[in-house]
Amino acid sequence: MRADPAAPTEDGVDEAVGAELTRLRESIDNIDAAVVHMLAERFKCTQQVGVLKARHQLPPADPGREARQIARLRELAESAKLDPAFAEKLLTFIIAEVIRHHETIADGAR
Repeated sequence: MRADPAAPTEDGVDEAVGAELTRLRESIDNIDAAVVHMLAERFKCTQQVGVLKARHQLPPADPGREARQIARLRELAESAKLDPAFAEKLLTFIIAEVIRHHETIADGAR
């Protein structure tokens, strides 16, 4: 162990800063893993919705629902101190992927 914990390491970062970066990055890695698992669960549900829609010949997209979800997510983002525009972009991206999956499922059901 170094005598001076504030002394810079070989890469020029002092040990205390390096330890804090490591701690924060490990938290980020854990959060990223949770996000991936939550998205996987979400897509499992939306796949089931796609099968149900295809079975009953419903359209892959539901613009009314999508608009309500975007508005809801923007409100959640604001209350969580997250940029609502970012949250909307993220959900719009996810919705586009869901619709693509629903179209694929519908094409397979024909």
